[in-house]
Amino acid sequence: MNRSYALGRLKTGQMNKTEAEYARELELRKSAGEIAWYRFEGLKLRLADKTFYTPDFAVMLSTGELECHEVKGFWQDDARVKIKVAADQYPFRFIALRKRAKRDGGGFAVEDFS
Repeated sequence: MNRSYALGRLKTGQMNKTEAEYARELELRKSAGEIAWYRFEGLKLRLADKTFYTPDFAVMLSTGELECHEVKGFWQDDARVKIKVAADQYPFRFIALRKRAKRDGGGFAVEDFS
């Protein structure tokens, strides 16, 4: 069975293909007035001593609410733990978006951690 895995992390501030695709969706939502602002890797949240979590996107809705969006092709255990800990510690809505295969309709599946 062939499995594809990420070849390594990109430089800070550089989006992978999945994140860039999601940024285009955010831009459409911004144009439609649903989102007031968003920024890639715009927040760094402290979870514990020497432990931080940087969501892929900080998103401000048109209502003024702030959300943290994590975009994944697949999950690794440490990433899931960090988003759960962050959701317990901070008053933002945390959602994860997993890329769906085209055969499954494409787009993103949403998982809410708040």
